[in-house]
Parts: sequence; C-alpha cells; structure tokens
Amino acid sequence: MGQAEEEFIHIKKAEANNLKGIDVDIPRNRLTVITGVSGSGKTSLAFDTLFAEGQRRFAESLSSFARQFLGRMSKPPVESISGIPPAIAIEQRVNTRNPRSTVGSTTEIYDYLRVLFAKIGHTYSPVTGEEVRCDTVASVMERLHSLAATVPSGDPSDENYSPGICFILADIHWKDEAGRIERLLNLKEEGFSRLYVLPAGDGSGDNAGRMEKIDSLLADMSRAEGREVALMVDRIPFDSSTFSEEETENRTMDSVRTAFDKGEGHIACVFSPAVEGHSLLRFSSLFEADGMQFAEPTEWMFNYNSPVGACPVCGGLGKIIGIDESLVIPNQALSVYQDAVACWKGEVMKYFKEEVLANADKFGFPVHTPYKDLTAKQKSDLWNGNRYITGIYPFFKELEAKRYKIQNKYMISRYSGKTVCRECGGSRLRREALYVRIGGRNIHELMSMSIKDLIAFFDGLRLPAYEEKIAARALKEIRDRLDYIDHVGLSYLTLNRASNTLSGGESQRISIVCSLGNSLTGSMYILDEPSIGLHSRDTGRLIEVIRRLRDLGNTVIVVEHDEEIIRSADWLIDIGPRAGKHGGEVVYCGPPPASDISEADASALLAAWPRSLTLEYLLGKKKISISPVKRPWKQYIEVCDACENNLKNIDVRFPLNVMTAVIGVSGSGKSTLVGDILYPALNRMLNQVGAKPGSFRELRGDLDRISSVEFVDQNPIGRSSRSNPVTYIKAYDDIRKLFSEQPLAKVNGFGHSHFSFNIDGGRCPECLGEGTVKIPMQFMADIVMTCESCGGKRFIQDVLEVKYRGKNISDVLDMSVDEAIEFFSSAGEPAAVRIAAKLMPLHDVGLGYIALGQNSSTLSGGESQRVKLAYFLGLGKDPGSSQAASYSTDPVEDYVLGKHLQSSGTKRSRQADKPILFIFDEPTTGLHFDDIEKLLASFRALIDRGHTIVVVEHNPYIIAAADHIIELGPEGGDEGGYLIRPSA
Repeated sequence: MGQAEEEFIHIKKAEANNLKGIDVDIPRNRLTVITGVSGSGKTSLAFDTLFAEGQRRFAESLSSFARQFLGRMSKPPVESISGIPPAIAIEQRVNTRNPRSTVGSTTEIYDYLRVLFAKIGHTYSPVTGEEVRCDTVASVMERLHSLAATVPSGDPSDENYSPGICFILADIHWKDEAGRIERLLNLKEEGFSRLYVLPAGDGSGDNAGRMEKIDSLLADMSRAEGREVALMVDRIPFDSSTFSEEETENRTMDSVRTAFDKGEGHIACVFSPAVEGHSLLRFSSLFEADGMQFAEPTEWMFNYNSPVGACPVCGGLGKIIGIDESLVIPNQALSVYQDAVACWKGEVMKYFKEEVLANADKFGFPVHTPYKDLTAKQKSDLWNGNRYITGIYPFFKELEAKRYKIQNKYMISRYSGKTVCRECGGSRLRREALYVRIGGRNIHELMSMSIKDLIAFFDGLRLPAYEEKIAARALKEIRDRLDYIDHVGLSYLTLNRASNTLSGGESQRISIVCSLGNSLTGSMYILDEPSIGLHSRDTGRLIEVIRRLRDLGNTVIVVEHDEEIIRSADWLIDIGPRAGKHGGEVVYCGPPPASDISEADASALLAAWPRSLTLEYLLGKKKISISPVKRPWKQYIEVCDACENNLKNIDVRFPLNVMTAVIGVSGSGKSTLVGDILYPALNRMLNQVGAKPGSFRELRGDLDRISSVEFVDQNPIGRSSRSNPVTYIKAYDDIRKLFSEQPLAKVNGFGHSHFSFNIDGGRCPECLGEGTVKIPMQFMADIVMTCESCGGKRFIQDVLEVKYRGKNISDVLDMSVDEAIEFFSSAGEPAAVRIAAKLMPLHDVGLGYIALGQNSSTLSGGESQRVKLAYFLGLGKDPGSSQAASYSTDPVEDYVLGKHLQSSGTKRSRQADKPILFIFDEPTTGLHFDDIEKLLASFRALIDRGHTIVVVEHNPYIIAAADHIIELGPEGGDEGGYLIRPSA
C-alpha cells in the first residue's frame, strides 16, 4: 500500500442500519466532522461501523485470556475497512454509577494530589496550628552543629580552659517501684553506669541538673524524688573547634542514635554552660506534638477507597444516613424566627424555637437572619447547641433516647436522609489526612475548590527549591489537566463532584480531558456531539482542545451539528439526504466550505453536491425561518428568592403562553433554576406529589392559568424491550382495534389483546413478541438470531393471517411513520384516518423515518425527547377540530385532517384546552439545521394552543426564536447564579 493510501481510512460497502453500501475515505490524523439530519445514518457510520471495527480488531490482537474481560464484539456489516487505528468512543452518557467516582478520580488529578501531599505535605497540629516535625539523627546533628558554632573555642593547652559539655540523654520511664528496679538493672547490665537528674524550676541550687550513678539511685530513690531522670548516654566536649572534629562528630552521631533507641524515640541534650540561652533541648523521632501522635503522610492516607485512608464512619463515601439538613431546613431563605427549623413547629416542639429566641442575645445569635446567611459558628451553635440552647442534634438525640414512642420514631424518620458525614465533614478521609497541608490548604479544601480557583491556587503556589524538584512532575500533570478542564468549559466544577451527577455532555468532556492527559497517539477518537451543554462562548476553546487531541497524532471523528465546529474541521462528511430509508448516502465529502467563499464557488460546490442540506445551510442558500415579531405577555409565574446551589436569591418571572429561553454559561444555574426549583415546585403545587424543590421563598403569579407541568427530557421512553414509539403516543391501541374488527379476526374470536406483543394470546410463544432470540456465546459476541418460530414477525401465524388492505400487523409495525401515514390516510375510513392523525405529530417533529415498532432502546436521547414532544402535540389533535385546523402545516396532514371525520370530543381533545407548561432541556441535541426548523414549528403549534414553553438552550436559533430570554451568569459556579438579562 502506498504512502498516500495509508493517509486515509478506506471504508467499502458499509451497510449498518440504513447505510446503503457506502464507500467513503476518512483522512487519518485529521479532524473529521460527520453531520446530517437526524436519522440519516451518522451514528451508524461513526459508531456502528468505524468504532465497532476498530475496537473489534484491537480486541482480537489480545490473548484469549484478556478477551474474556472485554465486552463481546461482533463484526459490523461492511465489506472492508483498511487503515483503521485502535478506536476510542467518547459518548454523551455518564460512564459510571459508582458513588466513589469523582471528577478528580476520573481525570486522575486526585491521584497526583495524593502523591503531592504524601511527598511534600506538612502536618500541622489542630491544637496550636504549629507544624509537626519529627527529629532524626541528621536533624539533631544539624541543630547541635549550629549551636556549637556559637561557642568560642579555647586553647586546650591552657590549664584554665574548660570546654562546654553536652550531655546526650535518653528518656526512661517506669510504672512502679518494681519496674524502676528492673529497668535500672537492665541498663546496668547493658553497660550504662550513670543517670542524669534533669534540672527543675529555675535550675539553680538544689534544682540544678546533676549526674547520679545507677547504683546510688537503686539504693536510694529519694535522691531524685519529684525529679525527671534520664539515662546519660554520653558527654561530649562542646565548642566550635572540638565539636567539628570528625572523631567527635562520629561519636556524637552514635550516641544520638543510641539515645533514640533507649529513649524509645525521645532524647534530651543538656548544655553546661547554657548555649544561646538553651540549657536543655528535647528531640523526638516520633511524629507528635501537643500530646498528640500523628501519622506520617503516605499516599494511602489520602485514599478514601482504602481502609487506611477512608473515614471510619462513612467508609469513604462522605455521606451517611442521618438527620438531613435539607429536610430540617427545607427553605434556607427563612430565619429561625420565621420557622426555618421545620421540626420545631407545632404546639409541642415550638418550645425549642422559643428557647432560641429567648436566649439568642446571650450568645449573639441573629434570629432574624436567613439561615443561608448565618456564619459557620452560628450554624454550629444552632445545630450542636450550647449552654443556652438545646440545638438540633441534641434535640434529635433526646428523641432517639425515647424512640419507643411512636411520635418520636415518626419524627426521626421524617427528617432522616442522606447527609454529610459529621466525622469527616464530607471529605471521605480520616481526620489525620486533613492535618496535612500544602500552601495552607488540606486536600479536602483543594478538592472542594472550583477548577478556576484551583488553577489560581497552583499558579500562585511557591515551594522551596528542594520540594519544587520533588513535586515538579506531579505539579505539571495537575496543572495540565486543570487547564484542559477549563478549556472544555467546565471551570465551575469541583474535583469532589460525583461523576454520576454529571450530565452526559459534562461526562463526555471530562473523558476528552482524560484522553488528553493520557497522551495516547495513533488512536482514533470518536466523539458524539461534544458541544452539547456548552455555551457558544466556550465552543472555540473546545475546538482548541479537540485540535490538541488531533495534534498528538490521533484521528478525531466528531458527530456534530454545531456550525462553528463544522467549519473548524479538516474534513466534512454529510450523510443524507434525508432520514431513515431516504438517507444512508454520502451527499458531501471534502473540506468544509470557507465562510468567505465566493458566490461562484458556492454555486459550483452545490452543483457538484446537489443533495447536501448541510451545504445549503452553510452557504446561506437555506436559512431557519425566525419571526422578528415576539409574542407579548402579561401573565407569568414568578419564583422568588431562589437560592439553591449557586443561585443568588434571584426573583425570576416566567411568562405564560410564550416561549422562554433560559440561557447562560455552563454552571451558571440554569438547570438548578428550572429543573430543581421551577418544575418540582409547580409539580408539587398542582399534583401534591413529586420531589422536594430546591430552596426558594415563594412561588407566585398567575398559577391558576396552567393545569399541569411537563418536563420533557432525553431519557428513554420505555424500559421494556418491547416499548416503541407507536405505543408511547397511544396510536397502537387504535391499530389493534382496527385489526380486531376485520372479518377474519371476528371469525377467529380475536380481540384487541391478540394483536399485542406484550401479553400471551397472539404473540409468538418462543420469542415472546421480540421477533429475535439471543444466544449467549462464551468469549464471543452474543448471537442475535431471528426467531425460527415466527420468522421475526412477533405473532403467531393465525394472527398474521388477519390483514387490512393487504398488510398484517407485523407489516404495519415495520412501516416507517411516513409510510404508515400514507397507508392509513389513503384508506378513507374514519378509524384508519384517525390512526394517521395520531401518527402525524411524529412526522412533524422530524421522526417520519423511524419504524412504528422500532425498539425504544435504539432511539437516541434527542429522538426520545421528540417522541415525547409528539405525544403532547397529539393531545387534542383530533381531525376536524379547530386545533387541528390551525396546526396543519403539511399537505399530507391537510388530507389526513380533512373533512373525513367530525371532532369526537374525546378526553384528548378536552385536554388540549388545559394550558400546560412544558420544560425542555436542550431539545436541539442531535438536531441538524433542518430538524431545528421542524422543532420550532412544533413549539409554535404548542404555543398557539395556549401552552407555555420554557427551554434551557445554547443553540442560537432557539434563542433567537424565543419571545423572552432569562440569562444567568456571568460565570459558572460561585461566580454565577445572578440574573443578568430578564428581557425579550
């Protein structure tokens, strides 16, 4: 193979899912973007073909023993792929549910922090705050040398010269008289003959230190009554000249070593005369201070996954089942006077609140200050109590002591939940680990900082030259990884943020950081819409990070719709031209067009690739239509004093019967405001059920103008393997009814249930309505085979013989949405046309390509979200109704919603008259420019029916189409949570 050919990945006859045997070449070591309308086959090419084959080939290169630990991999449907490197897929999903996994551990920053604290961390006493040091022979010698240098040397030949003396002493102790005698006799047997009675008081007169023979004290211990006695190991001449001699130095080192051994780590040096004001110095080889013994820092000490480092109470999780602060103080915007403490309400329990009010002035407690504004000391007084008040924890302790009373048991249960471990304060580590500091911070404090603050901390960290040399490698890795996280727009995260609380987009970008940190080369990275959840301000920095990944010598393939990322690519592949069976072809392959391309060149490019919708939008030939006229509004719902997470007591109005876009940089508080406060608060108000909302003071406004609230997310539409779109939108009931009314069905006595693949009767008994059976194969991929009994038709033969217009129930389920609409609408029968009308919303949200019976687990998050949107669009959309007439935007739909049927006045129709507040979280995920046009049309249809839409988005087209904008910021994390722009 020539060099030119080796620069490309060659794919021939790829047929995964809807791909139509395509041939495509992808340049290696370049950034390639694959785009196209939703359902066109992008994922089939990137993940089901490229990634599947790259991973399979890598796995096959391993031994059979290693392969048993890998996922089972089947060969993708492709004739040949050449030049493919090992593949790594980084998808939009949270990769772990492990509660121990954090951002720090995932990015390996925590591992480097553990090394850093073990090697250069300094331990400080919690009592005095002084650094804890342990002495060694070398450190003692260094101290003695520095003191000896201050003692002038004399002339040894001078008869009057008397050098100073340094007594090397070892601490000795005994419990009782018998122990004293035994210890002294043992020392005597070892060759020691003298003890030293240490000075007491001012050290003068009888209080002066003196030598005593062991025999003397064995005979009469009263000679040292009330005085500390030490073993005299040696007497060393002590002046600047004598002490520096090699013989004296070696002798002193041996003596110090012996003293440490005999004194069990504790020695003393007595100087006669005093040197530099010191007559006695104590040294300890034990790591202790202020009567406490400390453990020397090791890597295991900072590992909460090890019993050595994990908190003994929570086991390294940081949380335990206990009294939950969020339950006891449900609204932190209230003060104690305003009943912030929920458990102190009522006639009986209000005694404890009154106790605080009556004694607050005695310990300076502000009873009118909102709980969230209290200082750490004030919160500690409230929770732990003092001599004036009981406190919340002692209150529950009293209840626990009388748990046999049913009311006490109920009270404890009501306010118990997962709460921060009081032993470790949520650090997950033993207390000893928190005594170790670098730059004045312990490891938990660093883990609790935002990435932005951590970068500033390490940029300002100044270490001694020796420590800098030791820590250089670890510091470089930490700083590089922090910089990568900042560049992918996640500077608001903290390292102790649990991985399972990240969104799919955040998790994907963290994985990109890991890949950069590992510095792999010669690999193929496949990314699935990395711009999801990213503010447009940060897109350029994300592109820079992706290019770094490429510049390491990797092939980077990105499935993406963001225009800025598309234009920044080295190579662009457009799959289309449409979705489903109308897609699966390469409609453009080459460099992305320049933003300043000439009109002539643009026309030539379109002439060469006439079927590419992406090119039409990039070249400005097609545009998303956005009305410049914004809907006026007067009615609204207002959230007052929102203060959950990083929200700064903001008052936010959400207009009704318009579309509101909630925008802001990542981490600014959008999801907190909408998902943690607005939705659960409205849900509880309307339905009296649901999760507890985040902290806010009041929900007010025109609350009577909405009947329900719906959070339309990207979670799968069903958990069952038999769940599918047609059952979700409630159209399958009509289809089953239609088939059960056919003559052959009536003859055989088939009812609705016989056409269901969820219950016995008509479904295939072998595959239970699945159509396939799975055969597990050890060391190989599971084999999924078509059921031999039904041939993949899902139903028994008698049921399949029942046909409507030449199609049986299996044929209908295999139809795409568009095919089914045409099939049923052309029948002209009221029941069939009604089915077509129910399917029409799927067509309108851009899902006309999916099969009616397609397994819901095969739908992407964006597709699942649009199926839910279609369900709500279908509420009340009965043929002939006024809503249906105003909603019709398509020739096919005009036919379906014609005068074939009269309005039935069903529950679905009546439900449309009730205004609903819809909340969408990034609905443009996975959507092409052309799909966004359809999504906006669907939104307009909902609003025209009197509904309200609140959308959390970064897409500029959705923001431009909004009638009202709520912007939070200005930054993420602690610097966010402010209301920047509440305007149209």
